[in-house]
Amino acid sequence: MVEFAIALPILCLILFAVIQFGIVFNNYIALTDATRAGARKGAVSALSGDPRGACIAAIQASSGLDQTKLQPDCQSSWKHAEDVTATAQYPYAISLFGLVVKSGFLKASTTERVE
Repeated sequence: MVEFAIALPILCLILFAVIQFGIVFNNYIALTDATRAGARKGAVSALSGDPRGACIAAIQASSGLDQTKLQPDCQSSWKHAEDVTATAQYPYAISLFGLVVKSGFLKASTTERVE
């Protein structure tokens, strides 16, 4: 019983740390996928009326993250054979038992060539 009482808090701390890291990693994967989708949409929307808006809308639509915290952007000259760069950032916080251990922004960027 004494060994279990000593080991249980350490095991719980490790378990909750792994869960928090998994959530942050899932958000990062969603963010990189969203920038990929946004860059692709921007690359094929050069002739549309608002290619930057289409790129940003694609990032927002495909992320699955909280839209109020997501900060998407797309940059390009929108000329043929130029690059479109879709970037986005999303805040994260790793907290264990209510204490924030690490926080910051997840950042992702994808570049594609305008078709």
